[in-house]
Order: sequence, then C-alpha cells, then structure tokens
Amino acid sequence: MIPWLEPDSPFPHPSAALTEKDGAAGLLAAGADLSAERLLYAYKNGIFPWFSEGQPILWWSTDPRMVLQVQDFKLADSLKKRLKQISRDQRWVIKFDTAFEQVMRACAAPRKGQAGTWISDEIVAGYCDLHTQGYAHSSEVWLDGELVGGAYGVCIGRMFYGESMFARVTDASKIALSHLVFFLREHDVKMIDCQQETAHLASLGAKPIARSDFLSWVEYASALPAITDWTFTKKINL
Repeated sequence: MIPWLEPDSPFPHPSAALTEKDGAAGLLAAGADLSAERLLYAYKNGIFPWFSEGQPILWWSTDPRMVLQVQDFKLADSLKKRLKQISRDQRWVIKFDTAFEQVMRACAAPRKGQAGTWISDEIVAGYCDLHTQGYAHSSEVWLDGELVGGAYGVCIGRMFYGESMFARVTDASKIALSHLVFFLREHDVKMIDCQQETAHLASLGAKPIARSDFLSWVEYASALPAITDWTFTKKINL
C-alpha cells in the first residue's frame, strides 16, 4: 500500500517507495496536486510525477536512478555529422524557451505503438506554471521556421531533470538534447536526471546510480545558484 496525499500532505521519504517485489518499483504515493510548489518540492527530494489519463496523480522515486553525467554524453558518428551539417545551414535554428508549451504538446502527441500519453492537460498546466516561474525550460529545433524537435525539463539550482523529447524529422530530438547538454555543461551542470532506465538513454551515455547517491547530489546541486540567462548563443560545431 502507498499513502494517499491530500493537498497539504507531505511526501513520505523516498526510501519508503515500493520495490520490484511489490510489483511497482519506485511508486511512492498518490494524490495531492501538480502545483508549482508541490512539483518543486518533489524534484528537490528526488520524486517525480508519472501517471496515465484516468489515473490519480502517482509519485515515484526509483532505485537505482538513471542519470546522465554531462561529460559522459555520447555523440554517435552519425549525429556528429548531422550537427556539423546544421551548424552551417541557416535553415536550422536552435532556440531555448521560446515555445515551451508547444514542445510539451508535441511531446504529448500520440506515438507509434503507444495507446496514449502520460503528458495530460493537467501535466502541461503544471509545468507551464513552472516555466512561467523560471524553473522549466525547453530546447527547440526549428527548420524553415517550423518546430521540428525539442526537449524539456526542470532546472533547480545546477540540477536538471529531463522530462521528454520529440522529433518530427530524423534526429531532431537528439539535436535538441545535444544543444541542451552542451549548454548545461557550459553552465556547470554536472548531472541530468533521466528517471528510469532504458536502452535508448544508455546509448546516450546515461547510467543507473543508487538512489541514496542521487539524493545526496540533488541536495547539493539544487542549492547552488540558478542559471539566470537561458538565451541560446550558438550551434554546436564539432
């Protein structure tokens, strides 16, 4: 059993999350709301929301935790070639934070082989509120004036929590992620939270770490001064 949270209920400690033998590894609690205050507290404590439409709000804290150390980010040769191409092509434009809700809506769009999306209108509203307050950010790829790829997440202090990506043309999500990673590296962000382990994330250099280690780093990094200027300055030119 997991606790049901009322709007004023505190989260249980992440160590109280269910384990694999319980059938829902990492599930910590249900209920409450997606207010900016609640979301910020959750992220600062290694907790994130993830639920499907029709379900109550479900809160998770996985162990181990999948993270990408920015210095470990892997650029495949094909992506390096692609980045070189777009760095010289003025039809491709990279921007940050100019179309945050559009990026979220694109990430929420149905994908091949998926029956639905976890990025509900409720999720969009909560994260757009975070964006307005300066905590949620988008990396955007534009081609001939059209948004063709992007990624978004939450940044608190010098800790970035990745949420989702999308692509409407080949490699556009990876292009968005690459520019975001290089930007974060330049601003001394060491780690990106990827939440759950997947083969795709592993191919990009992400690795699982113990939740206790993750929580220790989050406590340190989230207390550091925030990035104040998210202006995009230059394309990656390898």
